[in-house]
Amino acid sequence: MAAAAFGIGIVVGLTGMGGGALMTPVLVLFFGIPPLAAVSSDLVAAAVMKPVGSVVHLRRGTVNASLVKWLCLGSVPTAFAGVLVARALGDGEAVQQAIQKALGLALLIAAAGLAIRAYTQLVERARHREGDAQPQEQPEIRTRRLATVAVGAVGGLIVGMTSVGSGSLIIIALMALYPALKANQLVGTDLVQAVPLVFSAAFGHLLFGDFDLTLTLALIVGSVPGAWLGARFSSRAPGGLIRCALGFVLLASALKLLGVDTEMTGVILLITLATTPPLWMLIRRRHGFPALGKATAPHSSPDTDQPLALDSPRVHARQSSWTDSRGGSRR
Repeated sequence: MAAAAFGIGIVVGLTGMGGGALMTPVLVLFFGIPPLAAVSSDLVAAAVMKPVGSVVHLRRGTVNASLVKWLCLGSVPTAFAGVLVARALGDGEAVQQAIQKALGLALLIAAAGLAIRAYTQLVERARHREGDAQPQEQPEIRTRRLATVAVGAVGGLIVGMTSVGSGSLIIIALMALYPALKANQLVGTDLVQAVPLVFSAAFGHLLFGDFDLTLTLALIVGSVPGAWLGARFSSRAPGGLIRCALGFVLLASALKLLGVDTEMTGVILLITLATTPPLWMLIRRRHGFPALGKATAPHSSPDTDQPLALDSPRVHARQSSWTDSRGGSRR
């Protein structure tokens, strides 16, 4: 469990996503932990893990304090209320199954959100390449207060009931509401807002949930150093590859939690593996990017991904500069 928590902690530090969305299914599917106990212990462990990655982002200035404030205004009370809702349903087998189904549905939404996030980021990159958008070092973010509070409230309720959403769902909503946020700002803001949210849900589960101290300690031992390591390397890691793997794992976990049999799960995952790469390559080509990722053109500019035309003034200027430096004409 500690080893699994270490790997998941790295993903959380790198992307701000995947804590409850990965840990709770791992506990339920691989270690046979009852869903309610998995949710309770995962949230208490997350209350210790989340601040670790948050401190790194706070020191680097990649946190939007205004968004954190309005998100917490909605999420903190509803996270505690989500625990009460889960407890009001009872603790029998039917309730455990209901929580498991709710968790599976939340994971499906999270996986779909990852795909949407990847597409919108690709479109934004294409706009910058074509000159339709001007990138800024520090984009001004106008806080949409009511919408932000609503996102926090819905996310908090889901987190309180399933432990999923503090990163996987809320970060998707933030991306949709505030597309000007840089990637590291998005991750940093989400990690910091998740701290009071998770504390509220964890406190509720300590009082009313099915908390297991031994299980929680194992998760803390692994996830805390993993989150610290992931946050340290968040600006240099291949985030796209991590999100692809995360989306695949979320889909597999969701299918199993929703009761899909192993054979059908395997068929769905194989179809996903076979169709997603060529579809994504086609989408990249339609937006003017190489199908297989970044490729440096022979006459590419150092400050843009667009290749320079052979007859462009910038190419002629480079040729002239090279000729002058050699003291003669080039044959």
